[in-house]
Amino acid sequence: MGLSRRGFLVGTVLAGGAAWAGAAGTLQRGGGPDADAEAAVEPSGYLTLPGTQPPKLTVRRTGQVAPGLLFLGPFRGTDYADALIVDDDGEPVWFRGSKDLVTDLRVQTYKGEPVLTYWEGARLVGGHGAGNGVLLDRTYRQIAEVRAGNGMEGDLHEFQLTGQGTALLTAYPEVTADLRPIGGPRDGHVYGCRVQEVDVATGKVLLDWNALDHIAITETKMPMTKDTDGTKGRTFDPIHVNSVQAYGDTLLISARDTCALYSVDRRTGAVRWRLGGRRSDFTVGSRAAFAWQHDARRLDDTTISLFDNHITNVGDGASRGLVLKIDEKARKATLLREYTDGTTYGQYMGNVQLLAGGNAVVGYGSTAAVIEYGPDGSPVLEVTGAGSYRAYRSPWSARPAAAPAVAVAAVAGGRMRVHASWNGATDVAAWRFLTDADAARFSAAATVRRTGFETAATMPVAPRVVAEALAANGGVLARSAVRAVAV
Repeated sequence: MGLSRRGFLVGTVLAGGAAWAGAAGTLQRGGGPDADAEAAVEPSGYLTLPGTQPPKLTVRRTGQVAPGLLFLGPFRGTDYADALIVDDDGEPVWFRGSKDLVTDLRVQTYKGEPVLTYWEGARLVGGHGAGNGVLLDRTYRQIAEVRAGNGMEGDLHEFQLTGQGTALLTAYPEVTADLRPIGGPRDGHVYGCRVQEVDVATGKVLLDWNALDHIAITETKMPMTKDTDGTKGRTFDPIHVNSVQAYGDTLLISARDTCALYSVDRRTGAVRWRLGGRRSDFTVGSRAAFAWQHDARRLDDTTISLFDNHITNVGDGASRGLVLKIDEKARKATLLREYTDGTTYGQYMGNVQLLAGGNAVVGYGSTAAVIEYGPDGSPVLEVTGAGSYRAYRSPWSARPAAAPAVAVAAVAGGRMRVHASWNGATDVAAWRFLTDADAARFSAAATVRRTGFETAATMPVAPRVVAEALAANGGVLARSAVRAVAV
């Protein structure tokens, strides 16, 4: 790539914007003429969203990015991650803090409408989880929660909606299996991956596929260790399903620990073919070979995309986003395109998303990097600082059901600094601040261009303040509650 990450610049908000038609008060850019003097006392976190710190993202843009916002689940410590939508400058649009793990935040379609979906639950030993899939509408109201059935706990690796109103989930029950063929105990303790298709509206399980019924233990490429030797308390993970996609009458399943993809008959559960791994039904071209992969997606009858982690140990080499040409009749797989900077690796997790127009977003999972590549394969955007199970770019328009938030801080000279935000709103162009100086009626004190998740303006102290979110045409989108001033 020829770029040093240590030298990356923090993304800045794009300049521009015009005076807002019909907006009363003074249009302030960057907070007004005394902004520099007040910068030293700006809070480190968001006043309107207490307890939340701005994400420490670094952005470098070098080319034309695709339309839409970026969807991440940044890790917070070891076992937690929050949901986060950001713009091309790394500036937050929506936060959802969680005391659990959040993965796979993205835009999907349910009943013909765009919805925001994610998985949320506990992270368990062994690199899997126990939780549920969640659907939010464009006001961020929860419209459905999807649970695995038949006594299973929904795993963190997949929550994929289908066009039939169903969801595909994975589960990792601990079961016993004969591990003698790979040097383990007869009644070895293993994670037996399950794939379920669940009706979103009713919770009915329509399909329940048990990987151990169709994938032999000897297909694993994961070595047993003293901590995962299959004895009690040392559960072995021979398969590790990490993505599932419905395609016609088949499921495309990625199993990390066999380094293979499986085409599964949705009616019988039988494996139609294997791509990669120890028992590949395909001849795989040298540049198409992959290992420890994630996020396999059938794009059409002849192409599959996937994230090729392709390393065993940190530093073994660069990971890649791959697009493979699949000839099912000739049983041959060749490389169509790859997306790599030749440097960045993701030891585990990761994904690749092909975008309309030819760009591709590659999330590097355990390595805190997301790179968007242009049609020619060169990087056009890189975001670092937030490790995320997967990363996506999608158009998203939302107007939260909750009202905007407003907060006030004192500054010198009988003035106050008023902060406003509207968590998740995508169409706010400016903020108008109204104050009530004479306890009779509100009047506009300042109008400022939106400068980020939280926008602030300085004005004379008044007994009460209200913030109005304005559209690009100056129309009022929403109004905060009245905030009494005590500064």
